[in-house]
Amino acid sequence: MLPSYRDRRHAGQVLADKLSILHLPDPRLVLAIPNGGLAVAAPIAENLPAELDTLIVRKLQIPYNTEAGFGALTSFGKMILNEPLVRHLGLSKQDVEIVRTKTEKQITDRKKAYAGLIGRSSPSGKHVVLVDDGLASGYTMLAAVESVKDLGPSSISVAVPTSSGGAADMIGAVVERLICPRIERAGMFAVADAYEKWYDVPDSEVVEILRRFVR
Repeated sequence: MLPSYRDRRHAGQVLADKLSILHLPDPRLVLAIPNGGLAVAAPIAENLPAELDTLIVRKLQIPYNTEAGFGALTSFGKMILNEPLVRHLGLSKQDVEIVRTKTEKQITDRKKAYAGLIGRSSPSGKHVVLVDDGLASGYTMLAAVESVKDLGPSSISVAVPTSSGGAADMIGAVVERLICPRIERAGMFAVADAYEKWYDVPDSEVVEILRRFVR
């Protein structure tokens, strides 16, 4: 399948167009998962319009394969495990806690990098749109959804440019709306395949985007 988007901002513009016809209830809050989700979320927040903030989520990396994860942890302390994978890998509770501790440090580092620019908006009583640049396993977004539910939103939508079939099914079952123009159900899946231009978003770009939305 050919790429669907020039870059993350273009993907966000496509999602913004789709969200604009849904007449989402006020007040609205767009919560982006950094780093990649910020570039997607910015045009969505601009066009709805809505407040923009972040929810830091980090995957729990498999000890001997850090490109892959067995779950995710949020900045609110919500941890979601891919239990079948944990059992398959033979990870003990101690193994999980060691990785959790490392992941907590990563989250703390991100909070420091974005100090004064995040955590300005509460989801309580708002329609929350959670945004990332794509869903592979879906566990990062699942952790985000469960974290937000604890904070009393009026409803939750998830908007992502691309997703595997399994992740789309899992997330679609736990939110009011899933907006995803590109769902791949056959073959190998990689989020990057949906984009012509793909790169690791640096902290400097995240900070630049967030500063535009500070009121």
